[in-house]
Amino acid sequence: MMDGMVHVEHGFGPVWDGSSRALVLGSMPSPKSREAAFYYMHPRNRFWPVLQAVLTDPGDASDRVGDSPESRRAFALRHHVALWDVIASCDIDGAADASIRDATPNDIVPIVRAAPIVRVFTTGGKAAQLYRRLITPQLSAAGLDVPMTPLPSTSPANASMRLDDLVAVYRKAFAAAGLTDM
Repeated sequence: MMDGMVHVEHGFGPVWDGSSRALVLGSMPSPKSREAAFYYMHPRNRFWPVLQAVLTDPGDASDRVGDSPESRRAFALRHHVALWDVIASCDIDGAADASIRDATPNDIVPIVRAAPIVRVFTTGGKAAQLYRRLITPQLSAAGLDVPMTPLPSTSPANASMRLDDLVAVYRKAFAAAGLTDM
């Protein structure tokens, strides 16, 4: 293995319920997210500010993401968004998606069967690449066809995109899938 490479297990399950309509998949949780046992918990990751900007009901002052895993889970479910990752385990150097090797996929088939998922979104290029290679065959074998839209990474490593740019891209993708007024 390369210097810094370690084998990691995802460590926590998906967020979803029977009314989830969008499934957002990252690649593998960052060390900060694995430590908190929840999605996008690095303080500089812009996922939650983006989701809040795209999905918040402007007429409801209490419709906020919050800082805790519990408040973030409630926000996602309230807006019919399921969260998970493409990878169940892999070898990785820190949080560097480009270093991912020997990835084992999560099985999203049960979620897609049990919830009215109309669109899968992947966050970042590596998640989209791994989704196409590892998840699409699972769905096809199960006779399922759900469109996937790749979205840019909200990671601080994606410094080329400002928060406003990310919000615009995510808003457009959610609207195009009919998911902004969930």
